[in-house]
Amino acid sequence: MLTTLQVKSSQRSEMIDVTGQVQTVVSKSGIKDGICYLYVPHTTGAITINEGADPNVVVDILTTLDRLIPWRNNYRHMEGNAAAHIKTSLMGSSERIFIDNGKLVLGTWQRIFFCEFDGPRTRKLHVKVASL
Repeated sequence: MLTTLQVKSSQRSEMIDVTGQVQTVVSKSGIKDGICYLYVPHTTGAITINEGADPNVVVDILTTLDRLIPWRNNYRHMEGNAAAHIKTSLMGSSERIFIDNGKLVLGTWQRIFFCEFDGPRTRKLHVKVASL
């Protein structure tokens, strides 16, 4: 079963918690034991799993990425968003999460984040749930 979620960003760089939306897809699938595949079909948007309890973790990640990969540099990409492409390559476009008893298997503090690096935009997040 493939489901496509819409994710709306409101800033140029943002990490949006999509854990609840993904869990809803898993629950609706009826699959109790399996794997949830997440894929972002964009070159300036990514997906990651990290701490969601302290919002400062997201701030620290975005701040560090901006410091390491500044928006303006001597990039050659003509669209002017090379930094977003580089950040996306570093973060990655896919994740896999086990499903046990109908629930995503995440650590106590872990959440799933859609990473926007060239917003604001409306993006797609593909979710594929498969049984084992």
